[in-house]
Amino acid sequence: MSGIVSGRVVIVTGAARGIGRGHALEFARQGARVVVNDLGAKVDGTGSSEGPAGEVVDEIRAMGGEAIANGEDVSDFDGAGRLVQAAIDHYGELDVLVNNAGILRDRMLVNMTIDEWDAVIRVHLRGTFAPMRHAAAYWRERFKSGADVDARIINTTSSSGIYGNPGQGNYGAAKAGIASLTVIASQELARYGVTVNALAPTALTRMTENLMSGRPRPVSTDFNAFQADNVAPLAVWLASEEAREITGRVFNVRGGVISVAEGWQAGPEVDKGSRWDPAELGQVIPDLVGKAAPNALQNGRRPSQAT
Repeated sequence: MSGIVSGRVVIVTGAARGIGRGHALEFARQGARVVVNDLGAKVDGTGSSEGPAGEVVDEIRAMGGEAIANGEDVSDFDGAGRLVQAAIDHYGELDVLVNNAGILRDRMLVNMTIDEWDAVIRVHLRGTFAPMRHAAAYWRERFKSGADVDARIINTTSSSGIYGNPGQGNYGAAKAGIASLTVIASQELARYGVTVNALAPTALTRMTENLMSGRPRPVSTDFNAFQADNVAPLAVWLASEEAREITGRVFNVRGGVISVAEGWQAGPEVDKGSRWDPAELGQVIPDLVGKAAPNALQNGRRPSQAT
């Protein structure tokens, strides 16, 4: 199969369903050789099954593509290492890592248990770091050996992490961490020929069906803006040679809409030139906040921009 990523070897985690499945299928359509990683767990992370990942592999092979299934737990450091090594052992190389695996255990802060916190942080944040760490080490060694490295890491963050969403403190904290890790890793890995970007997708999947229950569904047309497969084209393009100069960015993706998420930046400031007395700040801080732009809403727009 030929396409924009023809011949490249791609790992997609959480690839059995939803957005990850869309990634895996589109990568295959565009000529990539795909490692379909999925533990086969429920939305809350419990249980496991080899079936769903194998079904995606069957779909890819039926269309004439190349794929293998992998059931490693990406939140296990050694398991993530075995995943990366499986791609290298089977295909002889690794070019792209797409971190998409995740779970949900939503709860308001006052009711959240430590287990609900730890489970979500482990799967999302550790489950992004661990494959990145092993893949980055592989690419660094290839670079040091004189190989021409043109590799990609594409992470999955969320509007809940970069803009905020009540009831998702654990998930949002993990996703905010992923966005920050993306920026930092892009700075560290550029010297080795590796770009690192992230997607903040909006789509109707197993993980979001409850969150989106109150939103109006799209009218019956040929294009469903909430279809999970809509996210894949940007992921595939970012994995291509054309995206060599794009790194350290977070992209919002919904339907046919793509925007660049602009991160934290220093706003209004005041400099006394010496140490402040707490009693002096009663007027200073409210004045600074009054001059600062308001935080973005969950849709990524500031209140003055929201429509």
